[in-house]
Amino acid sequence: MQLSQRVYLSTIYRLKQKGGRVRSVELARELGYTKPSVSRAVGNFEKEGYLTVEKGGILELTEKGRKEAAELVKRQELVAEFLQMTCGLNEKDALQDAIGMETYAGKKTMRGIKAFIKEVKELQQEA
Repeated sequence: MQLSQRVYLSTIYRLKQKGGRVRSVELARELGYTKPSVSRAVGNFEKEGYLTVEKGGILELTEKGRKEAAELVKRQELVAEFLQMTCGLNEKDALQDAIGMETYAGKKTMRGIKAFIKEVKELQQEA
């Protein structure tokens, strides 16, 4: 999945977690994209089985879409936590950077980040 697709999917998931209903207009506003760009992407996601467009233009993630998005968000949040711990970034900036970075991080890198965070937290508890 390309970076732009990952951004769309994880953003839809996050918006749904915050407020429930997501339409293309909210997605465009959140991402700073044009409505036609979002409409094209939504159409592609619908064809690929990641989401459906319900009555009133409400975007609903399918089971396939929810699974993929949940995994993306989990990876993004892990990288964001790592960036906050190691670079001193605030939550918003860390998440923004993490969204791009997790795309290129392999399984071994993600395991290393997870292990690093766990170790730091254990050391903090001992102190």
